[in-house]
Amino acid sequence: MDLQALAIEEAALKSLADAVNDRLKEVKQTMQEALVETGASRVDAKLPDGTKVATISRSDAKPAAVVTDPDAFLAWVRKNSPHNVSIRLVTEVRPAYTTALLAEMTAVGAAVVADKETGVVEDVPGVEIRATRSLTHSVRPTKDGRERIAAAWRDGELGHLNLPQIAPASAKEAS
Repeated sequence: MDLQALAIEEAALKSLADAVNDRLKEVKQTMQEALVETGASRVDAKLPDGTKVATISRSDAKPAAVVTDPDAFLAWVRKNSPHNVSIRLVTEVRPAYTTALLAEMTAVGAAVVADKETGVVEDVPGVEIRATRSLTHSVRPTKDGRERIAAAWRDGELGHLNLPQIAPASAKEAS
């Protein structure tokens, strides 16, 4: 085992990975903005020869009920469903009940519940419908997309892209 060879290989790979990851973050943000701006939900990634190598798909934020004011929510549950409140050193709504109520409110898209017996709809304080994840998108390579991209990289076909390059320092930078 050549410890020095492993050390320089790891250092080189780490440097390359950092450069690629930094650029990936920039491109991912720009892609997300472009998807939102254009309203596109899907874009195919193609090599210069037109070969599809991946699909970029937008995922929109999905609204869900979340407890935003635990005290107000607890007071409401104490009044309307006291058997779902447990009292210990801390008084809290039973997690299973919270989960069930939030799922019910998410399903109707509003922070309200209907009494099962009377049908009366009541606002639930301390709960709002909010996006629970940010807008994002995914990249799904085709079956042979990774291999085709690697081959295109090796063959110099991706030189038109703003990909991180490791180049020797100029004489000015070296001094």
